[in-house]
Formats: sequence, C-alpha cells, structure tokens
Amino acid sequence: MRTIWLTGAEWLAVLRIGLGLWWLESWRHKDRKGWFERGTGIAWAADVAAKHRWTAVRSGFDRIVAPRPQAMAYIVVYAELALGLGLITGFLTPVALIGGLVLNLLYLVLMIHDWAEQGQNAMMALVSLVALLAMSWQTWSLDSALGLFL
Repeated sequence: MRTIWLTGAEWLAVLRIGLGLWWLESWRHKDRKGWFERGTGIAWAADVAAKHRWTAVRSGFDRIVAPRPQAMAYIVVYAELALGLGLITGFLTPVALIGGLVLNLLYLVLMIHDWAEQGQNAMMALVSLVALLAMSWQTWSLDSALGLFL
C-alpha cells in the first residue's frame, strides 16, 4: 500500500486516535451536573424513547434504563470517557472499538428519526468498524507495547 507521509498502519492509528478524541469531546461537552444531579440526559432519552416509532425501543428503554436512571447516566457519561482514553492511548483497543460501535448503534437506533444527529453516529460507527477490522492497535498503542491482541 502506498501512502503519503505516514505508513498505512500509522494512518490507521491516526484514525483510531481521532475517533478517541471525538469520544473525549463528547464526554467533555456533557453537562455532567445536569446528567448526574438533575437527570437531564436520561430524561431527554426517556422523552425520545416514549415517542419512538419502534415498540422494542420504548419497551427496552422502560425495562432497562428507566428503572435505574442514575446508574445509566454514569454508565453513558463515563463510557464515553473510557472509550476516548482507550482509543487515544491504544489500551484495550478492540474492547473500546466494539464498545464504541455498540454505543453508536444504540444512539443511532434511539435517534432514528433525527437524521441531523445520525451523521455523527454513522461516521463514528464506520470508523470503529474500519479501525477494528484493520487492527489499528498495532501502531502507536499501549496494546502493541504490551504485546496484547497480536
């Protein structure tokens, strides 16, 4: 494979790190006080789920998220932080890529009616998939330095 400036493996690492920065920004701009103290994030998601066209989304939200809004707020917010840090440092990269892919697909399904939001989730899911299948942790990563996921 011919590339400009970096090798193909290095460009994949750039893609992985960029995705990590995207997750870190998602975490950074969250109003954590609102999410944790006032429950704004889960309340917003509950409103979206209640109006969702798919019954499975409404019932799944009611069964899994609604009974534990505080825990789910922490899970969502700190999952985004963990994904960002894992992808930037390249630590447990396949786990982070699969976790991010799942989270983006959940966001995609929840927001199926809002195509403005879908571009970000679709692109992040695509980058996750490419970075996973191309084993982007082979370069510039703690995984590579530690001999993980060879």
